[in-house]
Amino acid sequence: MRFFAAPSLTSPRRLRPLLTALLLTAAPAAWGALPGGSAQAAQYVGSVQLTLNVDQTLGEANGQPVTLPLPPRNVGGRLMVPLRETADALAQPVTLVGGQLQIGQLMVNPAVGQAWLSGAAQEAGNVAVVGGAVYVSARLLADGLGANFTADGAGRSVTITALRSGGNPLAPQARFSTDKVVYAPGERVIYTEYPFDPDGANITARRWSGKQDVFFQPGTYAVSLQVTNSRGVQSEPFTRTIRVQGAAVDTPLGYALKYSELGDAISDPQVLSYPTVVAQPAERENFPLLFSDSPEAPSQSGVLYQDTVAGRARLLAYHLNALGKPARLYVMARNVEARPVQVRTERQGETAPTRVEGQLGQVTLLDYFASTADHTLTLAPGEFAAVYASPTLSAGSGVNVLQDLTTTGRVELTFLMLEDGLPPTLQVLQQLPYLPADGRHQRGTFPEAVRALRVNLTRLPARLVIGDGLVDPAITGVDRLTGQPMRLSGNYGVLYDLEINGTAGTAVALSPRGACTGAP
Repeated sequence: MRFFAAPSLTSPRRLRPLLTALLLTAAPAAWGALPGGSAQAAQYVGSVQLTLNVDQTLGEANGQPVTLPLPPRNVGGRLMVPLRETADALAQPVTLVGGQLQIGQLMVNPAVGQAWLSGAAQEAGNVAVVGGAVYVSARLLADGLGANFTADGAGRSVTITALRSGGNPLAPQARFSTDKVVYAPGERVIYTEYPFDPDGANITARRWSGKQDVFFQPGTYAVSLQVTNSRGVQSEPFTRTIRVQGAAVDTPLGYALKYSELGDAISDPQVLSYPTVVAQPAERENFPLLFSDSPEAPSQSGVLYQDTVAGRARLLAYHLNALGKPARLYVMARNVEARPVQVRTERQGETAPTRVEGQLGQVTLLDYFASTADHTLTLAPGEFAAVYASPTLSAGSGVNVLQDLTTTGRVELTFLMLEDGLPPTLQVLQQLPYLPADGRHQRGTFPEAVRALRVNLTRLPARLVIGDGLVDPAITGVDRLTGQPMRLSGNYGVLYDLEINGTAGTAVALSPRGACTGAP
């Protein structure tokens, strides 16, 4: 059984989350698993690292296989890539402007075979039309995106590492998860919706494609959701893939009889009167948590937090844009080894952009538990790249990201807030100030990203309290920028791994609560 303690922005007072697990004698019930499903890869990527080979449609994106409809080609001695198809693989938008194609700072006119980079005309031969498809020089495309570019000596393979697009900060976001990835025919599919709007506008319309509560035939099914806000702005479609296989567990009639009525919500006014059970620490593998929440609302571009990790680590960043102009939050990784190092994102959840503070923790956790993406960046010695980049944040909107990383060597991780248009380069980083803590919130490196507890039930009903700072103490760490000790009030970002013994015939209910931890 696993739970997270997550931050919730409240101004001017902060709430400390308390989670009470009620252990009640009851008939067995069907409890949903943590959300899962396979979603679009680009959503969870800070940088997209795409490797392609000449005359081959199969490549790699962040260490995972990807197939392009058209292969790269050698045209006139240049390594050329199909423009639209490569842009899709890099999660970059291509727009049509006056009959010309624009991607980043690159403008292409296929009709005359001409390209412009930041308004400057490029030499002939950088654009070609092959079989009706528009091709551009791979190096020129990388320059247009401000991306890292490497090619092998033979000119047969190319790698482009591009920062993901910030998207439209005014568009709502469609989100949902399913409780599993693979179902048996006739097995119920449980959907959890959590769309949001960056400015808190109402979600007024939902358009599903392929959604069914049960699938009776084996196969692979794509389910998509697109939402519209009260201003009439539509989201991009959000898609998950469901696989149905194996022996059938129910017939259409049996399914209808079993699930024709929804379960009732439980109201229990006696929740706080149940005796508290004592939890004992349990041995589990652990790793550090890097927490960036101070200054919670930076008013200038700068470094929010920085530390070096090797191996596994969890990152939690929680900030509001108080710059008075559009900005983005970045988590940048710099290889400090003398050899190449891989940085793998195992799991990630985010909420951004939004002005509704109550959405920040909730959507992030649902996104985190739904995440099955596995992305890898390979960094050369000294190389600097984004492992997370938020969408563009309008003034006053917030971002929350929870990310689990594994590295094959020492990597310096830097949390940055940068005004829009200021690139997250090593040269820019070296000129940025280290922003001081705001004196109200926390930042630091904490040794326990996982708190493992063991409980033996001896009587029921009972309750288990976590995250209150009293029965369950706050973990301690250090702010690496100042060397000051830190206490992680609320244990934000800590995963609770609970082992509960003596649970036969027992139902578990969760009772999230809040308590004030201080005035402004």
